[in-house]
Amino acid sequence: MGIFIALLPALGWGIMPILIGKIGGERTNQILGTGIGSLIVGLVVHFAFSTSSISWPVFLISLASGAFWVIGQTGQYRSFEIMGVSETMPITTGFQLIGTSVIGVLAFGEWPGTTNKLIGVGALILLIIGAYLTSINDNKSGNSQVIKGIMVLLPTSIGYWVYSALPKMVDASGLSIFFPQMLGVFLGALIYVLTHDRQVITEKKSWLTTIVGIVFAISALIYIFSAQENGVATAFVFTQLNVIVATLGGMLILKEKKSPREFRFTIAGLVLIVVGSIITGFI
Repeated sequence: MGIFIALLPALGWGIMPILIGKIGGERTNQILGTGIGSLIVGLVVHFAFSTSSISWPVFLISLASGAFWVIGQTGQYRSFEIMGVSETMPITTGFQLIGTSVIGVLAFGEWPGTTNKLIGVGALILLIIGAYLTSINDNKSGNSQVIKGIMVLLPTSIGYWVYSALPKMVDASGLSIFFPQMLGVFLGALIYVLTHDRQVITEKKSWLTTIVGIVFAISALIYIFSAQENGVATAFVFTQLNVIVATLGGMLILKEKKSPREFRFTIAGLVLIVVGSIITGFI
């Protein structure tokens, strides 16, 4: 049962990009729907579960965590438009793992000892190589799109890094900070839409994309229970399998084309990313 619970967040987060590709719409539609869906689940959890009360500083830090996630997610949605799901997901996963690992070491003293740090650096090198292999393209126009996508993903990945780092600053359970995080996702999405294109609030695709936010939030909730059941390291490692679901789904379901050579490099890159994430999860 523990392994089954651990696999569910990976499945949910892997399905999200495929749902986005199927529903379509503009980036503003997508981020607004994601925010609304996240808030719905957050409210249900808030009223259904008896969670411990948290202080206002913890609440605000959790709120900010969710809002920063929106920065990373808007970058990811923009990258989907530029180079597709199957190109974006391995690269953004690599950026997320590298950034959160480095912050963990520098800010929170993770990977203690020289041996652990050397192993960690080796894992990060695997992630970098893996992300590079998945980005290999047989034509020049494709390469320019990949470069453009990377230039979007790299700065916006800071949002994911802060989203992951802020909860480590507070002494509270994952379940107790879940609602303020989801509220932060909604408020961040709303601010983004109000400053870019207010008209999408009434558009059908914005509300259709609510299902993506619901999938995201339910997966995040299950991850909390998985961490309790399996331990944080094991739960985290299993979530990284979402990159396989999303990448293969982009090729098989969204019909994103790759040449046989590109496909081989993508599979090799995915293997390295998964291995690298496993190593960082168990250091």
